[in-house]
Amino acid sequence: MTFPSAFKSSHCDELESPDVGNFAVSVFILIGILISYLPQHYRIISRRSSLGLSPMFVLLGTVSGTAAIANILTLPASRADMACCTEISRFACAAAMLGVAQVGVQWTCFFFIMLLFLIFFPRRPSPPSTPTTTTPTAPSPDHETIPTWAEAILVLLFSLAFFLFAFLTSLVFIYAAPAHLQGWANFLGILGTVLASVQYLPQIWTTWRLQEVLSLSIPMMCIQTPGSFVWAASLAARLGREGWSAWGLYIVTGCLQGVLLGMGISFVVRDWRRKKGGAEGDANGVGNGNGASERSPLLQASA
Repeated sequence: MTFPSAFKSSHCDELESPDVGNFAVSVFILIGILISYLPQHYRIISRRSSLGLSPMFVLLGTVSGTAAIANILTLPASRADMACCTEISRFACAAAMLGVAQVGVQWTCFFFIMLLFLIFFPRRPSPPSTPTTTTPTAPSPDHETIPTWAEAILVLLFSLAFFLFAFLTSLVFIYAAPAHLQGWANFLGILGTVLASVQYLPQIWTTWRLQEVLSLSIPMMCIQTPGSFVWAASLAARLGREGWSAWGLYIVTGCLQGVLLGMGISFVVRDWRRKKGGAEGDANGVGNGNGASERSPLLQASA
């Protein structure tokens, strides 16, 4: 897509003197995005398991991130900024590209989560090979909630397929149908927003079903929930109303992530209280002698 020389010159003149305050905020957000994903990466690696992460959450997060990076790269406003990099200073170009860099870092970090999800995919416990005479027991909850390996492969295949689709289709619109590029960018933004909205529903359901966070990182959500709104404000200031499909995604994401964060914190606090209560109960039992405690029956059968 080419821009008129007069428009390009006036637009580049505006970018030549970037606002230092906005630049500092954008850099802060960029670093914050990177740091916010590190606790999730560390938690999966340290536990050597991705149990607790919903396959649909990982799939929809990767696809929505791909739609977001394709959206901001094809937006005419972003492409106009890129075109000006040949006429403005390096600092001004870097400031203009910070929005693209933010979305790119976010997509890369979540794509790495998908890779960790596959590398540390939990194995289902194998059933006993020989029948036993004991009374059969019901399958453990962990076995019922562990996804299958086929689901993990589908996550990878669909993620790669959508990446190729978005990349090739964007090239077609850029070089063959530039007049419809804004519409294609809006479609990607809407798709990313819808997928990001749906993305957290399977994870909310999975976390609620497990009644614990497991490999889901609470610190990551503590950073990202308020950070989503700050990020959306930064993109809105740079792209304006025409870029609503880019910054609207992060408003929706922040709201749903806040729901998941509240649920996760409630489960962590509940488990902490149970553990504390159990420790106090054990201490009381030791002090009463013969293992008796306040919960012991008053009348005990003699040996």
